[in-house]
Amino acid sequence: MASEAHLLKSDRPLVLVVMGVSGVGKTTIALELAARLGWPYEEGDALHPQANVDKMRAGNPLSDADRAPWLAAIASWIDSRLASGEPGIITCSAFKRSYREQIIGDRAGVRLVYLRGSSETISQRLAGRQGHFMPWSLLQSQLDTLEEPSAEERSIVVDVDGSAEAIAGEIASRLSC
Repeated sequence: MASEAHLLKSDRPLVLVVMGVSGVGKTTIALELAARLGWPYEEGDALHPQANVDKMRAGNPLSDADRAPWLAAIASWIDSRLASGEPGIITCSAFKRSYREQIIGDRAGVRLVYLRGSSETISQRLAGRQGHFMPWSLLQSQLDTLEEPSAEERSIVVDVDGSAEAIAGEIASRLSC
């Protein structure tokens, strides 16, 4: 695994933004990828203002205005990694292209990883998840809001039907191409 980390080092910093709807496995896969690459990891959900958490916990979807301070916090984390010259991995639902433009934009060295799964797979995962503020009932609103990344966004698109280890391995191999 250390050899994989060595292969991925470059002259410019690299930050991965792992995106997808709730229940797709962003945290699990990002943690696996961080362990594999030896990169710092930040849970994007931890950057939500408490008002957002309370709203989602109550079963209410967030508006673009609700998301604005959260997206600003994610962009700030990314900028701090880039300024330090250090790699990092952060999770963020990043449903809309406009959100991705805020957190990635023209920042050199940032790469989007889109975790794609069927609504059936994601529903099953959410039904078994405990202790998270995002209720299963909001999945449909996320799927309705989701704008999949376009080819020009140069995202790494990975289906989430496999194990976290296999998915992280696929992402790492595609980064070194």
